[in-house]
Amino acid sequence: MLKFARRTIITAILALSVTPALAFEMGDDGLHKTSWQRDTFKDLREDLAEAGAEGKRLLVMIEQRGCIYCTKMHEEVYPDPEITKMIEDNFFVVQINMFGDVEVVDFDGEVLSEKDAVSKWNVLFTPTNLYFPEEVPEGVSAVQSAVASVPGAFGRLTTYNMMRWVLDHGYQTDEPFQKYHARQVVLQQEQGKLDVGE
Repeated sequence: MLKFARRTIITAILALSVTPALAFEMGDDGLHKTSWQRDTFKDLREDLAEAGAEGKRLLVMIEQRGCIYCTKMHEEVYPDPEITKMIEDNFFVVQINMFGDVEVVDFDGEVLSEKDAVSKWNVLFTPTNLYFPEEVPEGVSAVQSAVASVPGAFGRLTTYNMMRWVLDHGYQTDEPFQKYHARQVVLQQEQGKLDVGE
């Protein structure tokens, strides 16, 4: 009996030691907080300028309290080492609370609460990721200037390839994302880079 108890304890300790630590914590607003999200004044023009100064692309993540798909992304997708590195190296991430009251300044200068900005942008689902170009023309809103709007939760491979497509300016080519993604999957399978079962 003592051997069984000892073996059970050792197994439990080993299981805990190989389980990756979660790369986020929950904020007072009920949203996932990560080290790569930026705490800004949510003035999108300023955020875009700061992203550019760092050689990064602006990514706005719209999330909400209790969102099971947001949880999936933060627990299963973003912690993947390649995706974490992709985000940290290339994106300036600002989080927007779908039902929040924090002030947001849209690219067109309009000042709204987070919830009113989300309504103006016609975002219906969380998470929704909005990717922006390096420059946004004057008088254009976030929803008009986004180069990609990605509603919902996706696996690691789709998420990685979407970020790569944005960085490669795929939206300026004739190849839509789905064809780019299919082409990349073949290459990634050959190179063994990511789990293609995702």
